[in-house]
Amino acid sequence: MPKVPQLKYLSLLVCAGALLFATACKEEKDAKAGMGGGQKPAGPPPVFDAVVAGQFALDRKVSAPGTILPNENTDLHPEISGRVVAINFKEGSNVGKGSLLVKLFDGDLQAQLKKLEVQLKVAEATERRQKELLAINGTSQQDYDPATLNVSNIKADMELLRVNISKTEIRAPFDGRLGLRNISLGAYITPATIITNIAQINTVKVEFAVPEKYAGEMQAGKQVKLSSLSNAQTYTATVLASQNSIAAETRNLIVRAVVNGGKGLAPGSFVEVGVDVGNRQPAIMVPTQAVMPSTRNKSVIVSENGMAAFRVVETGYRDSARVEILSGLKVGDTVITNGLLTIKPGMPLKTRVKQ
Repeated sequence: MPKVPQLKYLSLLVCAGALLFATACKEEKDAKAGMGGGQKPAGPPPVFDAVVAGQFALDRKVSAPGTILPNENTDLHPEISGRVVAINFKEGSNVGKGSLLVKLFDGDLQAQLKKLEVQLKVAEATERRQKELLAINGTSQQDYDPATLNVSNIKADMELLRVNISKTEIRAPFDGRLGLRNISLGAYITPATIITNIAQINTVKVEFAVPEKYAGEMQAGKQVKLSSLSNAQTYTATVLASQNSIAAETRNLIVRAVVNGGKGLAPGSFVEVGVDVGNRQPAIMVPTQAVMPSTRNKSVIVSENGMAAFRVVETGYRDSARVEILSGLKVGDTVITNGLLTIKPGMPLKTRVKQ
């Protein structure tokens, strides 16, 4: 056999062997990649805490901070400017309605009143003479009328002076207890001066605010409970009235109630107000952390056949740990309570139900 054909034959054998070797290496590499370099086999689904939605006898109560107010309360100001000539009260004393507390100088007004009293006597005498003359036709009706008018004018001026004199007397507007005195004898005071404060504290009120959703419950005559931190006692109060409108800034309704037997409650002190806002009808309750709020609605995640399902819910009453579900859940639903942000709709999961 010639040498050239033998060389070609050997070259073909070498190429064929190299091709077979490369193919075998690739298959082995692919096999190894399929065993260790691809996706790992799916593991078991994650486990989440959950509760079973059930009905509870819900005692709906709202707690709100309250402030004790006196039944009546006002700062005392003089109606006119003047010099103080008498102070007839002691600080912290109880006074009755109409009691004279402070007297201002009224000497000039009294002098004017005496002057008018003398003028009135003369005018009345003149009017009597004119009347007698008119009866015997000794004068005309035209001459008699000015005398009568003069008497009426003097009496009106005297009445005006008496009113001004009464303004020099500062009296108690109602039964109550006086506060601290802010003036001294001989001081010149004006209508802007606060003489003292008077408050009616034998009966006290409480003022508090409730969310607008409970505004319809705040009817006059409703009973509320108060807890005082200062003396650790519990009181009851009767709703007197509420504000005409809900505050736009807080969406709360301001309510006032009269405390029944509020002895020991100082005006301005803090109390906690408890308001019943519903009966004890059964309601579906879930833990607060199970509800996910969003800009449009609220939702919870339930387990349905081992898959995550999102439910839009409507919430109602809320206490320190649970929230009432008005719609969107039914009794027996398994509600997820943790890891909510890691769950996607339709995601397989397992639950660990807690009581």
